[in-house]
Amino acid sequence: MTRDDRKTPASAPDKAPTVQSSSADISNFLSQVKALGPAGNGASGKLIFALDATLSRQPTWDMALSLQADMFKEAGRVGKLAMRLIYYRGFNECRATGWITDTAQLAALMGRIACVGGKTQIGRILADARREASASGVRALVFVGDAMEEDIDDLCARAGELGLLKVPCFMFQEGHDADAERAFREIARLTGGAWCRFDPGSAAQLRELLRAAAAYAAGGREALKQLSSASPGASLLLGQMR
Repeated sequence: MTRDDRKTPASAPDKAPTVQSSSADISNFLSQVKALGPAGNGASGKLIFALDATLSRQPTWDMALSLQADMFKEAGRVGKLAMRLIYYRGFNECRATGWITDTAQLAALMGRIACVGGKTQIGRILADARREASASGVRALVFVGDAMEEDIDDLCARAGELGLLKVPCFMFQEGHDADAERAFREIARLTGGAWCRFDPGSAAQLRELLRAAAAYAAGGREALKQLSSASPGASLLLGQMR
């Protein structure tokens, strides 16, 4: 039984007809975003926001879209956040934006993307994070997904490289897939990050986790510590980080 067999793919009958998600449209949009160059404007933290965009993930993609503004808002309390969106879907499709400091721009991009069936490509996300960390520095990586269909030893090797570069991975798991949990926990451990589970469809839980990760990316451990007194999500992350 495959992952998509275990879960009912979400249909989207209420989607606005203006939303486009063809490869050509997305490539054109990403080219425009990357042409803006590296994030400037005094951005104090860089966060890679990585999402599984395979077919079963559409409800969570939509939820993440509605919550991404909260990440910028939380980070804005202590600094300024630059975010790089990277996602995978379909057959061997893994795409990334440049560094974005405008929440409206990120929302516009995410709104053009629809989830497509395919296998996980977490290794490519970790490799991208290593390249970006080596080139310009990355404060943290956030990954949101529900499955892992790759060689766990290969993922751990890539995670170890991120650990050496001091890039913690915050692995946010939707659901209870045992293979995913084992891999996500190990990636978090090797990078000095944290693993947390959230319930399917729980916007409140995911919001808290994303806010906490954004606070860390903008202000480091001290910002996360300050937020932990009022945020369960921040406490969960802080309690695991070494």
